[in-house]
Amino acid sequence: MSAREHFVSEFSRLQKEHASRQPAWLGLVRKAALDRFAEMGFPTLDDEEWKYTNVAPIAKTSFQLGTGSKVPGLKVDQLQRITFGEMECSYLVFLNGRFAPDLSRVRPLPEGVRVGSLATALEQEPGRVEPYLARHAALDKQPFVSLNTAFLQDGAFVHLPRRKVMEEPIHLIYVTVPNGAPLVSHPRNLIVAEEGSQAAVVESYVSLGESPYFTNAVTEVVASEGAVVDLCKLQRESEQAYHVATLQSHLSRSARFASHSISLGGALVRNDLNMVLDAEGIECVLNGLYLAQGTQHIDNHTFIDHAKPHCASRELYKGVLSGRSHGVFNGKILVRKDAQKTDAKQTNKNLLLSEEALVDTKPQLEIYADDVRCTHGATIGQLDEEALFYLCSRGVGREDARSLLIHAFATDLISRIPVKPVRTGLECLLMTRLPVGIEHREGI
Repeated sequence: MSAREHFVSEFSRLQKEHASRQPAWLGLVRKAALDRFAEMGFPTLDDEEWKYTNVAPIAKTSFQLGTGSKVPGLKVDQLQRITFGEMECSYLVFLNGRFAPDLSRVRPLPEGVRVGSLATALEQEPGRVEPYLARHAALDKQPFVSLNTAFLQDGAFVHLPRRKVMEEPIHLIYVTVPNGAPLVSHPRNLIVAEEGSQAAVVESYVSLGESPYFTNAVTEVVASEGAVVDLCKLQRESEQAYHVATLQSHLSRSARFASHSISLGGALVRNDLNMVLDAEGIECVLNGLYLAQGTQHIDNHTFIDHAKPHCASRELYKGVLSGRSHGVFNGKILVRKDAQKTDAKQTNKNLLLSEEALVDTKPQLEIYADDVRCTHGATIGQLDEEALFYLCSRGVGREDARSLLIHAFATDLISRIPVKPVRTGLECLLMTRLPVGIEHREGI
């Protein structure tokens, strides 16, 4: 049985289990998503958007859905390394894709704000979820989104009423606990920010084991007029894991949205970020950092759709690659005919620390308006020998000089994260994660 046939079979079993608990509309959405996935199947190297990323290891494995939201003996203290110590915030913990209330903490919230399990919201107040869920993350061309939607069970639901401001961040923590079998989870996050509201949300994906598993996550963000949403994603999966994630944001007039994506773990990683700037005055920022070593493969695909005039977008992605790792960046900015006065800038920079490390980068601009200011560019290189010479001439050892330059290259992205505990924790983590410098070659 192929993996596609396996998922179709599993879906039939789950539909029977959910028949009595799920709203009728959700059952229809799941079925439509499953039918679309069965039609498309997994992408191959023949698909233009997947030409550099081979998902055959996922497509040929019959992953089992993780069950249960408890792990015997697991305590909140063991998650401190994930929550960066005592970060003062509400956090939701999910084990193998299921909400774990005993490990979660929701602090007092502003009136009307909802922070909790999506599964609970679907059972208790489906009418609050229906207008937004699966309305923006497209099923027709994204097989992993279709697969996630078909198996949608749990995740986080964050709803901010008009003009409500969250003073503290919200931390969503997805923990995979391997049990020997290849597990799969399909986290689904829905963040709805009504007019004038504001929040910072942190997503963390980690593992408590090293067995192979598959995380297939989808996050939908709907920001109404004047809303401000900062989303920080920390991907720290096992280096035997497969991680595919889609972020879909739909932004309204004068909304401000910023995404900070940090990819550290995973054997095969694919991040798709799709932004729709659907009204005037929107500001959108996409920042990303990917650190790959060994044989890791990390692929970032971004798409910013400037659909209306007077909007601005800024995008900066950086990669540091060593060993035989492979990085991919494919960034596209679309400026539609009516999107005059668009101001967009896209940059991708890559630092290769070995002869066998590889990057494929493809920044793109597709412009149909004539009164715009748009730029894009990409660089791939090694450490600057002149900068190394300058530091060494000032008494800094060569290895220390290399470390300083690599750290400065990476921490430029970290310094942009607005959540201070996350920013500080990542700076400390990078001190141990970043390579010392270019792997030894004759003449260096």
